[in-house]
Amino acid sequence: MTPRPANANTPVVTALDPETVGQLIASLGAIDLVPILHTFGDDLGRLAKEHEAAVAAGDAEGARRAAHALAGTGAGIGAKRLESAARLAMVPGTQDRASQAAAIRAETDAALIEIATLARDLAAKG
Repeated sequence: MTPRPANANTPVVTALDPETVGQLIASLGAIDLVPILHTFGDDLGRLAKEHEAAVAAGDAEGARRAAHALAGTGAGIGAKRLESAARLAMVPGTQDRASQAAAIRAETDAALIEIATLARDLAAKG
């Protein structure tokens, strides 16, 4: 089932919480939100790479720190599934680190696609 937008002016999204997206648009305005979306996208991509590198290096503390940053950044843009996956990765022993990294990468990629699409759509309406 596709989530319903917060109002008629809010795009339908699945990796991002429609209510959060609607609040951001209402608070900041569509055109001012576009560069912020690009910043969130850049940050999420960088943090996911940091998490993957820490996991690959066996750096549990580095992986935890990167997961913590991903959870916060994801929450700020309404990427609730990403936030959840990152928070799970912060808990020691919940599942193997490689599986956590794969889940975080999948949710990051989904959020990045929606962020880019949302930024493009908002800029076009500008």
